[in-house]
Amino acid sequence: MTIIPAVDVKGGRCVRLIQGRFEAETVYGGDPAAMAVRWAAEGAKRLHVVDLDGALAGEPRNQAAIAAIFKAVNLPVQVGGGVRDLKTVEAYLEAGAARVVLGTRAALDPEFLREVCAHFPGKVIVAIDARDGRVAVKGWVEATDRSALDVAREASEAGAAALLYTDIARDGTQRGPNLDALAVVAHATATPVIASGGIASRDHVRAVARIDGVEAAIVGQALYQGTLTLRDATEAAEGMQ
Repeated sequence: MTIIPAVDVKGGRCVRLIQGRFEAETVYGGDPAAMAVRWAAEGAKRLHVVDLDGALAGEPRNQAAIAAIFKAVNLPVQVGGGVRDLKTVEAYLEAGAARVVLGTRAALDPEFLREVCAHFPGKVIVAIDARDGRVAVKGWVEATDRSALDVAREASEAGAAALLYTDIARDGTQRGPNLDALAVVAHATATPVIASGGIASRDHVRAVARIDGVEAAIVGQALYQGTLTLRDATEAAEGMQ
């Protein structure tokens, strides 16, 4: 299993939120590209970048900062936040993204989901951001009546390269991942799953790695606060100790 450091961008700065709440923000630097370089230097194999302002606005808002990340590191970068049309997906891929993460429109518009996966095969990750089993959209601000499992199956059938499952209640809390919910999603389809939310220790990493179908895990708050180092997380993910 691969550990993927998160770089969340808001107002051009590198920040972390708790449970996706924009009022619960901690700033970790004014240069997201410098943070990306740090994770690359510490051994990251991939990066997860989110335009938080874009997620709320419904269109990218931190393109310059994200383009600087693409230029600063020689790593595959998956990027999301406000990606709601084919043009934006194409622009990010042309700018240097390895994959693009779709959330809101992918969850709400199955026809668009099928279209974008067909148009960009192997390049689309579908984010399933769940609160109490139901998918939340528009920067996690709005709840829907759609179940995480239904969206997972639709995304898999549409040809998504991976599913990114986040338990919103755990995100940024370091309280550990929701293993039961993660396992349900991972076992529902043959599409690889990326886990996110609450991972903060070697034991958390090992528990996630034991779930069949989970190919990677995003770690954010724990890395930024020093609760877990990237090296320790990677060793645990690879079963070294």
